[in-house]
Amino acid sequence: MASDAGGEVDSYSLLRRQRELASLYATAKSLTALGELDEVLQSIVHHAHELIGTDFTYLSLVGTDGRLSARASEGTISASFLAACIPADVGLGGKVLASRSPHWVRNYAAATLIDHDPNFDRLVATEALVALLGVPLVIRGEAVGALFAADRSERSFQADEIALLIAFADHAAVALDNARLYEASRTALQELQVAYRKNEEHMAVMERAQAIHEALTGVVLGGGTPGDVAQLLADQLGGSVTLLDRAGAALVRRDSASSPCRAPSETDLADAVKDAHRSGRCTTSVDTAGVARSVAAIQAGDSYLGALAWSREATTGHDAPDDMNLRTLERATHVLGLLILKERAVAEASERLSGELLTELMVGSPGISPAQRARTRARNIDADRLDLVVVVDSVALSSTDLSRHLHDIARDCSGLAGEHLGRATMILHGADDDRPVEEVHHRLRRTLGEPVIVVGERAVNHDWSRAFSLASRCGAVMRAIGHTDLGATTGRYALYAMIFDTERVRELDRFISGSIGPLLDYDQRRGTSLVDTLSAYYVHRANVAATARALHVHVNTLLKRLDRASNVLGLNWRQENDLELQLGLRLHQLRAVVTTPS
Repeated sequence: MASDAGGEVDSYSLLRRQRELASLYATAKSLTALGELDEVLQSIVHHAHELIGTDFTYLSLVGTDGRLSARASEGTISASFLAACIPADVGLGGKVLASRSPHWVRNYAAATLIDHDPNFDRLVATEALVALLGVPLVIRGEAVGALFAADRSERSFQADEIALLIAFADHAAVALDNARLYEASRTALQELQVAYRKNEEHMAVMERAQAIHEALTGVVLGGGTPGDVAQLLADQLGGSVTLLDRAGAALVRRDSASSPCRAPSETDLADAVKDAHRSGRCTTSVDTAGVARSVAAIQAGDSYLGALAWSREATTGHDAPDDMNLRTLERATHVLGLLILKERAVAEASERLSGELLTELMVGSPGISPAQRARTRARNIDADRLDLVVVVDSVALSSTDLSRHLHDIARDCSGLAGEHLGRATMILHGADDDRPVEEVHHRLRRTLGEPVIVVGERAVNHDWSRAFSLASRCGAVMRAIGHTDLGATTGRYALYAMIFDTERVRELDRFISGSIGPLLDYDQRRGTSLVDTLSAYYVHRANVAATARALHVHVNTLLKRLDRASNVLGLNWRQENDLELQLGLRLHQLRAVVTTPS
């Protein structure tokens, strides 16, 4: 029965994620149509209302008069609600706009930390509004409105609800930005029709631009990739088109078949990319070789996603056809933004599912339940072959960042990746232990450019939890003995197995007790530090002066401590049993490192 209940929860979670992705994708498709602004905003509010599940949802924009007015709503009772218009610095909306961050209240009428507007409070009573969540609509750093979700009963809003509403708000910001460019393009068209009504050449340019826009929309709706968009632009505009990521690295380069042009290097484009990102508009420059380069930033709301560069032979002057091509380039960045957001949403959903499956296997191990086997099989992963646990650690990067890179590796080797107990972890199949671990280290080292420790341990009888514990503790030992950039299995550190293998803790206790037990007891009873003194003495290779400096004590004080240690041990430890004493001290230090929370 428990498995059936777990399966129902899993099915519900998968269904909910599918609904979220479907709704976000449907909203993205509506944005690519470049329709009327009110229709797009109403569509976003409709999808947000259905997915968030609150009693009603609405979207408000800041007008030219500086007041916040409702533009679209779903689930409201009063027709007068859309006529609501309040100053942009009061109410919950005022806090959202001022801070450009989400805010919510359990009971709006009783909230004392916001400035109330009498007119809006009357609408609050009419709508029976109680709990309210608001997120900002931000375009190029400016808060231009807010998206709200409201309930008619007192409640709190969870982090996933807030994150989901923010995603819709980002789409709304893209819609607003699209609408402004669309209006600018339409105004330019009207001006051209008035000024050059009899000029067929310019009309042909306009028709060509429209055809390109339709083709770009078709690429998106047809499931095309960013590379398809770049190729379409290169074919239509001529020259060379380059798509760059957020770091300025070239992801895609496409050339026109009829009029190719030398594509600039990433270094040559660096300054132009910075200018486009800072200004939010397309920038154009001409190099000494007569090659014109136009760069437009790819943004979704206030999120910078990359840049699009168009290179071609420079023309004399800035004529209308070239201006329209630049507008087309800018429009293409919005299409690419939607494609990137879609791909990111799909990737993040896949990463979440992979992480959840990994955690389930870790927590529920040893063994695999039928539900877990079915869920992994749905991802084309054979859970019975997942027999190698890999734990990754780096001083320079967080476990979240490391996990993101592990997901890419896991997809290639039909494994699972995610964070478990604060550590970047992956489960995969390995015919032998050493080679897969070394390959993971090599890929991470090449991608990150930073030192990283990768530790692997074979999971026996699907006991992934024990393998994870051994690999994690072994990694702590590796760092303690000075390794910072290595890929290895726990077997390579079998000498230290008593430290990281919890099943051998009694062996470790016996050895430490037999070697330095009297010193530990003496320190505990007298509050002294004989163990630390001997450890420092051996670290400095029995150099009395260097040891005294390291401990910040006088040489005579150190010599007295060493004599006291001899009395406690009851032997001449500098000549007898020296190796066993050194091992005991070292193992005692390493155990303290491994058992200390990271």
